[in-house]
Amino acid sequence: MKSSALAVLFLLLTWPPAVQSAVRVIVGPTPIRDGEAKSSGDITVVNEKLAFALAVSSPVPYGVPRGAIVDVAPVTDGSIGRDCVVFADFIPNDWSAWPNTYQHIEVLERGPRRAVVRTVRDWGKVTVTTVYTLESNADSVEIQATMHNGGGAPLVGLLSGLTLWPKGGYFFGLPGMTGVVQGAIQGALADRVAAYDEHWTVALHAPYADHISHGSLDMYRLHSLAPGESREFTGWLQVGSSGDLKPVIAAEIARRHLESGIVRGAVTGGDGAAVEAPVIVIERQGKPYGWVLGRHGEYELNLAIGDYALYATAKNHSESKRVPVQVAAGSVSIRDFHDLQIPGSIRFAVTDARDGKPLDARISIADGQQPLVEFLGRKTFFTELEPRGRIEVPIAPGSYVFTVSAGGGFLAQRQQLKLTVSPGQIQSANAAVTPLFDPPSQHWYSADLHHHADQAEAVTPPADLARSQLAAGLDLLFVSDHDSNANHAVLQAIADRRGMAFIPGIELSPSWGHFNAYPLLPNQALAIDTATASIDDIIKEGRREGAAVIQVNHPFIPYGYFASIGAGTAPGGFNPAFDLIEINASAPADDGKVLQSLWNFWNAGHRYYLAAGTDTHDVWRDESGAVRTFAHIDGAVTPTAFARALKGGHAYVTFGPLVFPSVMFGDELKVKPGDPFVLGFDLKSIDGLKQAELIGGGSVLKTETFSGAPRETRIDFPLTTQRATWYALIVEDSQGHKAYTDPIWVDAVASPFGAPPATGPIRLP
Repeated sequence: MKSSALAVLFLLLTWPPAVQSAVRVIVGPTPIRDGEAKSSGDITVVNEKLAFALAVSSPVPYGVPRGAIVDVAPVTDGSIGRDCVVFADFIPNDWSAWPNTYQHIEVLERGPRRAVVRTVRDWGKVTVTTVYTLESNADSVEIQATMHNGGGAPLVGLLSGLTLWPKGGYFFGLPGMTGVVQGAIQGALADRVAAYDEHWTVALHAPYADHISHGSLDMYRLHSLAPGESREFTGWLQVGSSGDLKPVIAAEIARRHLESGIVRGAVTGGDGAAVEAPVIVIERQGKPYGWVLGRHGEYELNLAIGDYALYATAKNHSESKRVPVQVAAGSVSIRDFHDLQIPGSIRFAVTDARDGKPLDARISIADGQQPLVEFLGRKTFFTELEPRGRIEVPIAPGSYVFTVSAGGGFLAQRQQLKLTVSPGQIQSANAAVTPLFDPPSQHWYSADLHHHADQAEAVTPPADLARSQLAAGLDLLFVSDHDSNANHAVLQAIADRRGMAFIPGIELSPSWGHFNAYPLLPNQALAIDTATASIDDIIKEGRREGAAVIQVNHPFIPYGYFASIGAGTAPGGFNPAFDLIEINASAPADDGKVLQSLWNFWNAGHRYYLAAGTDTHDVWRDESGAVRTFAHIDGAVTPTAFARALKGGHAYVTFGPLVFPSVMFGDELKVKPGDPFVLGFDLKSIDGLKQAELIGGGSVLKTETFSGAPRETRIDFPLTTQRATWYALIVEDSQGHKAYTDPIWVDAVASPFGAPPATGPIRLP
């Protein structure tokens, strides 16, 4: 009896902690901080090192069907951290529309040694079965997805696989593929990618992949699927509680059964003192391969056999010289670094050269040290909101060339500053910029009509969005986060302090098309599930939130609305109740398709018009306003007035050239049949003008070229017409940047253009 009581006491003392530290399954709102799986039916799986959550009842971002991973976090000393991902799951075909009728989610094992969850979803005639497995004490969750074609037709050209879209932080793409946005994997040094910040890492190991997309956020295999055929895709999500890739590299060695050796050493500064938190960057074949974090001036790493180069650095420190190392099986190599220099700093001041007034500016490193590990130092900076035109930044010592832009490429030339930063010293840098053009003086105002802040996968806090858009010389602030209005209030407050207008928008984001709705009423919240919404639901929701404008974003990309209409995967088909069609900076190859679709609409009398946006998610990587919409407003510049001008066609979009028409775009000019008339345009371009094409009825009628690439010129087109028609302009500068205008309607007879829209057949290219 005594021994039995002791045994029970022993179990009571030891069993609960063991269960808490092993794998467990939680049903309900996720305990992951900032997680999106917030509903009662959602599932979170936790072990000693990581937690992940499946959205069972909660919607999945981007209109993906439920049953996908939407939250991942490290676990440290029993404490679950913050969510690091927006989406990390399987995609059947490169973010194209996912027609779906069911999702079945089942917990197969609940721990304590292992948890297994299975989801079954349909994608058209294909069944997608995904099994998630987490072992006790593992730092990786295995994801095994199986596609089965239950239809009678073969599927070809599919890009299928796992994706890793982080929430904040930074991203280190497939080693060896730096600069490649999409395409076949050639010359890759590994089969893993990593999202990271100082205090977390989420790596995706995808050995099946032979293609990448979105700069390695998507790890795909190009394949076909015959009727009755199945194909498996197995990968691992590995989670860490720091920005160290040492465990990621070690896992890759273990998974691939590679022979390896150890490299270790010390890292000191020029004064001989240990560098407290060094970072050792690993290069292979001259390309970045990964990095490890050291402590107290020491580091150690395990590398597969082969030839490497290493260098040491630290936050805002200089980089050491690169040293070679040849790793042999079972070897131990010593590589010390003694030449790191402590940070310096620069005080930037940017002013108007004409009057000395401060200017908002974007400052980026054109030449000089740019840290691979991005939490070690920025490559791009923005002047503060207050005091305007100034910023002080810590930076690694060395020689630099900075590009300073205040409306650069549109309103003023970009300036170059050469500076040498000394260790521990403050360097002052003054840049005087001369604005050359002033569109607001002629009642033309610009906005970037597709821009994200820090919701979903976007990483730009709203104050930095404002700093970036102001530096671009935009006249109105704008935001359109995915299915969220969270940043409207703070951006409105910033705009109010600056005495400018703010256009609150939202990007309604089903899997088959994205739509910007704006300007919205205050304090709105999304009231539909975009995963199950039809086009009618999307339009209705935008109008319910107060939107005067519904804009079709990137219409011809794989998940664009017009592409989905063509594929028959847009629920509800074609709804004509939108207003604008977007020229998107991230899809330049589609500009011609967008223009052709508009010209078809105009020829049929449908008055849809142009909009433009950059689709910026990260202002430190992409430039706000690189393409923008100019609208003509007489009177106060308000969100409503801007929207009204866009809907009236009083606008154009541009990557650089500026256009000032003698007859307003969107207006109707009445002439007598056969009588001559003139359409005149004043053109301006910071980079100098190359040519202008007059488009009439969808064809190039006249082309004017400009010798000497003038910055300003006037062009007049003498014309006659016997019928109702329209004219638009395409202007190109010396650098290939273009501007596209809305039409000028010309009525030579009783015109159908005065009638309500949708008078003729709709034809998409």
